[in-house]
Amino acid sequence: MTRRAAEIRLDALLHTACDVIAERGLANTRTADVAEAAGVSQALVFYHFATKERMLAQAFAYAVEQDLARLDAVVHSSAPPLIKLRRMLRRYTPAGRSTSWSVWIDGWAESLRTPELEKVSRRLDLRWRQDLAGVISEGVADGTFDCADPAGAAWRINAVMDGLAVQLAVHDRVITRRQIAEWIRLVAARELGLEPAQLD
Repeated sequence: MTRRAAEIRLDALLHTACDVIAERGLANTRTADVAEAAGVSQALVFYHFATKERMLAQAFAYAVEQDLARLDAVVHSSAPPLIKLRRMLRRYTPAGRSTSWSVWIDGWAESLRTPELEKVSRRLDLRWRQDLAGVISEGVADGTFDCADPAGAAWRINAVMDGLAVQLAVHDRVITRRQIAEWIRLVAARELGLEPAQLD
């Protein structure tokens, strides 16, 4: 197998693994399930990943990297900080268009028991918060935001988003998606010296 063919096959396996994980959950996904769904031998799955834990960690990273790639497009755009923040909140609020919340939540839960997955989860979580803090810092520098602690604000905004995402995923209909979006805008506005309507 050429290196290029191996890369293509690995990408296809990761994509299939994400589909299986979305259906079965991380804890219930076996290498045999991924092999069957991909139409390959289980030996090929182990050739690429060596262990089930590595397969799960890489599939989790692959799924989340898709969202982070879209985040990069926002963060590195030429838009002013307020527009970037609005786009980030719309895309990553549980009421927004992000489809990876169940994967994130599943990844956090499994990270309690799987060190390899915990390392991946921590790295990806920190990247999101660093990007949010960077946009906040840009807004402070140009006078759009009033915030003495951009890193702390990013942690607090993110903590509210994460907590509400878990509630929505586990206890559907206890709170509405509209309420979630409003509360996240309210928290972000308070952190950054804005009116909530500025984040609509």
